[in-house]
Amino acid sequence: MPSLEERIQRLEDIEAIKQLKAKYLHSCDIKDIEGIRDCFSANDVMINYGAIGTFSNRDSFLEVFQAMACNKHTIDMHHGQNPQIHWVNKEKASACWDLYFYQVNTETKNLTQLAGSYSDEYEKQNDQWVMVKTTFIISSTVVSEIKDEGAKIVFAGSTFG
Repeated sequence: MPSLEERIQRLEDIEAIKQLKAKYLHSCDIKDIEGIRDCFSANDVMINYGAIGTFSNRDSFLEVFQAMACNKHTIDMHHGQNPQIHWVNKEKASACWDLYFYQVNTETKNLTQLAGSYSDEYEKQNDQWVMVKTTFIISSTVVSEIKDEGAKIVFAGSTFG
């Protein structure tokens, strides 16, 4: 049986990982590039975001993020939930998170609703938890177009059966 100290360490680490993911999602919403950068290892990382791209370092991901999201007409809302954190030891952990994402694009007049899941791996580096690997898989998407006549669904799809 783990000692009380080990059990407390595990709980503190799990909470720190939850805070890290919350910081990442919030930083994406407010377009805080430095905040996003801080959530990933400065060393090699693996970021696989499907159609958005696969990246082996945080800065190449951030270039794409800036081009896609850092403008006045793109309003993003990332809602992470249902964390399933597997604490390996005081240096390594992994997790699965569900994501509900909503985007308003005032230029194209589109609304995008997306659901999916993250599969993450974490390491403690310089006394801070960081993501070293993340994969996002979309489970469903709905894109609506807003016109004067009202909203119209442009696309609706799911990766499930």
